[in-house]
Formats: sequence, structure tokens, C-alpha cells
Amino acid sequence: MLNIWLYSIVSVIIVSLVSLVGAITLAIKIERLKKFLILFVGFSAGALLGGAFFHLLPELVSEFGYNLKTGSLLVAGIMAFFVLEKYVHWQHCHDIDCEQHPKHLAIMNLVGDGVHNFLDGVIIATSYLISLPLGLAATLAIIFHEIPQEIGDFGILLHSGFSKAKAILYNLLSASIAILGVVIGLVLGESVSSFTFYMLPLAVSGFFYIALSDLLPELHKENKLSKSLLQFLVIIFGIFLMYLLTFLE
Repeated sequence: MLNIWLYSIVSVIIVSLVSLVGAITLAIKIERLKKFLILFVGFSAGALLGGAFFHLLPELVSEFGYNLKTGSLLVAGIMAFFVLEKYVHWQHCHDIDCEQHPKHLAIMNLVGDGVHNFLDGVIIATSYLISLPLGLAATLAIIFHEIPQEIGDFGILLHSGFSKAKAILYNLLSASIAILGVVIGLVLGESVSSFTFYMLPLAVSGFFYIALSDLLPELHKENKLSKSLLQFLVIIFGIFLMYLLTFLE
């Protein structure tokens, strides 16, 4: 059990440190960043879909079977993420100069992102409680997703009037809430026998929802054939990377 705690804590610290990627983008021209970022959106969508289809969903079916109860939990998970995004303003803006977030939404963005990061921590803990390869796959999928999201969040804070130092600090604090999620997930996973049964469908639903509702629609904004083909290829690459990780199991 000590190894599970060690792997989980190290993984969530790495995920939290991804929030610092926003500061690195200050040295990159906006137009160049846009081109790079949209490709990473496609890659992270593929990684999330691959993580769900090749790792989380097979583990869920293998451990608990697929019946009306597990199906209901998957649907409930999707609706929970919909409510979270709808009413807590969980926004996934992948445009560094996005103007749809007025200043008064900066705090709401931090709160919503904090809730999201907490759930990421719970997902990482749940995955490691099942197996080391599953925990690794979930961690990588979350990291790939966090990079474009954190760049967008960093841009939102800057355009909301935060200084560079405060934007970095508040983004890091919001990201570090994932550590609390990991600790609570591990404690409940050890003491509550049904915890994994309820959290694993939530993880599957979250990966599906983020990829299909937030990330892929961003890619549909590009209609040029050559760029659309490139987006398709990076999605496939993200899926394929998650497929390769199945050989670790």
C-alpha cells in the first residue's frame, strides 16, 4: 500500500506542476502558440479517449461487469460533469487571448478549475488502487489534457488583470488541490469497499465528457482540409500512445 501512496503522490505533484506551463508560453508569440495549442488539444482528446477505451472501461467491466447499475453510474457521471461545467463555469478555453471570460469570471474559473483538479486527484488515486499500469495510464492522459487547459487558464488570469506572478501562483494553488483529491481518494479507497465501484465510472465518464464535449468541438472550428487532416493524425497518435501502454498491464 505504501507504493500506491508513493506513486499517487508523485503523479499528482507532476500533474500539479503542469500548471507552470502557462508561464513558459510567455516567450512564445501568440499566433505560433495558437497553432501549437490546437494540435495539443487534438492529441489530448485522443489520449483521453484511448485512456477511457483501452484502460478504464475494460477495467470497470472486468472488475464489476456491465449491467444496469454500472450503465446508470456512467450516465450519472456524464450528467455530473455537465452540471459542473454548466453551473460552476468550468470553461476549457484553449485560446490564449480568449475574450469570452470577463474579469469577474476569473475567480469562478479558479474555483471551477479547483473542483476539476480535485476530481483529477481522485481519479489518479482510484486508478492506482486498482493497478500500477492503470494509474500510469490515467496520469498520462490527465497530463496531456492539463497542458492546453492550463495554458488557457493562465491566459484568462492575465487578461483578467492578474500580474504574471499572481497568475502563476493562483494557477499553481488551484492545481495543487489535486493533491487533496489524491489523499482523500486513497483514504476512502482503503476504508470504503464500494469507493472504487463508484469512482471508476466517474473517471470513465469524465474522460469521455472532456474529450467529446470540450476538446473535439474546438477542433471543428478549423475547416481547412490540410489542418483538419493534421488534427485527425494527432488524435490517432494520442489514442495509439494509450494503446501502447496496454502492453505494460
